[in-house]
Order: sequence, then C-alpha cells, then structure tokens
Amino acid sequence: MTALSNAIKRKTHKERAQPAARKKYGLLEKHKDYVERARNFHKKEKALKSLKRKAEERNPDEFYFAMEKARTKDGVHEGRLTQANKYSQEELALMRSQDVKYLSMKATSDANKAERLKQSLHFIGVTNASVSAAAAAATAAAAAPRKKGGAAAPAPAPAAAPQRQRHTVFVDSEQAAREFDAAQYFDTPAELLDRTFNRPRKEQLADRGAVTGAKSLKGVEKRKYAAYKELEQRTQRGGKVGKLAQHLAYEKTVAHSKGRKRKLGPKELAAAGLDPEAGAKVFVWKRERKR
Repeated sequence: MTALSNAIKRKTHKERAQPAARKKYGLLEKHKDYVERARNFHKKEKALKSLKRKAEERNPDEFYFAMEKARTKDGVHEGRLTQANKYSQEELALMRSQDVKYLSMKATSDANKAERLKQSLHFIGVTNASVSAAAAAATAAAAAPRKKGGAAAPAPAPAAAPQRQRHTVFVDSEQAAREFDAAQYFDTPAELLDRTFNRPRKEQLADRGAVTGAKSLKGVEKRKYAAYKELEQRTQRGGKVGKLAQHLAYEKTVAHSKGRKRKLGPKELAAAGLDPEAGAKVFVWKRERKR
C-alpha cells in the first residue's frame, strides 16, 4: 500500500515568498538557513573566546627565537618568512607544470639538433671508441692538474682500440683475387689506402689546387671529431632530460590525483611479485564506493 501511495502524483508545494512589506530584505529565511547561520556565528564566537583566554593566560616573558623573524603588517601576523612557506600550493603547482614543459621542450630541442647532426655526418671511419678516445685526449691535454710538491694527476685509462675497417671487393675468379691490386683498383696511391673516407684519386692529386695542406687537414679532422662529440653529448643529454621530465610529470600526476593513497613498502612489493630493488614507486588508492 505504501508503494502505491508513493506512486501517486502529489501536489507541488511552493515555498512562501516574503510579504510585500519585507520584500526589500530578500528571500524569506527558512529554518535550515537559520541553522546554518547560527552554526557559523557560534563557531566564530568560540574562536574569539579561545583567543581571549589565550591572551589572558599569556606569559609576558615568553620568548622563542622564531619571534625574531616574525612580523605583523597592518595588525595581521604574516607568519615565519622561510623558504618552506614562501609560495602557495597553487604557485608551486604552476611552477612544477612549467618545469615539466621546459624540460620537455629542451629534450625535444636536443633530439632535433642531434637528428640534424646525424643527417650532416656520415659515420665513415669513426667509431664511438675513437670519438671517446679523442675527447679524452683533448680533455687530458687541456687540464692536467699538478699538486704543489706532488705528482701529476693520474692519466685516464686508454680506450679500447677501434675495430679495423674492412672493404670487401668481389672479383670473378681466384686468379683475379691473387693478382688484385688495391691501389690500381681504387686509383689512389698505396699510402692513402688506409683512408676509408674522402680518398682522393690520382688525377685529383695531380691537380695542385685540389691538394689540401697538412694544417688544413688537421683542422678538418678536429672539426669532424668535435661534431661527433657534440652529437654524442646531445644524445646523452636529451635522454637524461627526457627521463627527468617524465619523472616530474609522474610526480605531478600523483600529487594531483584524487582520493586517499599510500606507497607500498618493500615487503608489499615482493608479495605482489614486483622487484623491491628496482626503485619504482607503487601507490595504492583506497577503494571508494561509487553510486
């Protein structure tokens, strides 16, 4: 019977408006409005009573070293001026988001510059070991500190020898392989056979204008190794900056996520089948009933 009575359409009760003489005071206050207003008033009243009691019971000789840095402005206490409360939570969130955007931009910039360097370089006759060895030699020559009254700083360990470059030439018969002359095949002097890139031909060497001096060739080699070293550094820096940007974005996501959460300990990670030594942080959110 109750279910049937609830199914019957009932009359919509309209709230009473203010009388015409009190219309200037706004809407007519209901009991729930009075309760909310009274609770707010009593809350402020209790706070004022508590402050008055603290002022009456205050020790005039009380002193803390934090009082030296505290101050009031227009009668309002500003609190301790420390780096911890220098920025509000909104300002900190904005700065974190700006840091993530800046690091992502720098990682993208380094990746683009490294890609342009890769397109301009050909990686002929150069290995990672040779680039690292050249950079280590340049660093050791530039800065070899000597202590006063002592020996020089130990030299860096020599890098591993680069693998020898091989150039395979296919011929028609075994006799042609035995009689093969590399200098004649490449049309270059025998002294330049070890040069695996930009190997000049004999007709080019005959032209005096095409021959590059030793000093100029040394400068070309120096610029080439500098370009390869820059490529290596930009690649490494782009990877590090990208990882840092991902870490900051992860912290921002965790900090702004809704709900109560806690970080799992090593024992809980092991029980879940995860490696506690991996260093990854795993969070678990408290389950909430959704209506």
